[in-house]
Amino acid sequence: MQDLGNTQFFKVETDNNTVKKTLDEVYHALTEKGYNPVNQIVGYIMSGDPTYITSHRNARSLIMKVERDELVEELLTEYIKNNNWK
Repeated sequence: MQDLGNTQFFKVETDNNTVKKTLDEVYHALTEKGYNPVNQIVGYIMSGDPTYITSHRNARSLIMKVERDELVEELLTEYIKNNNWK
């Protein structure tokens, strides 16, 4: 049974450049094929089902090389940075 009185720490070791490049490539591949890239990437992150990502431009293979928690970390980091949260 978990002790709900304490906060657990979660640390992801990532290569931010690789994650950013992957998201950029996947975004452009989805856009080129006419998909809504935000919806498709969210579907992949939430479900883990790679069929949310097109195989166009090798996007499906690229995104599967990155852990989903690394994708979430990068997206959240950029969101916080761009909204001046500190």
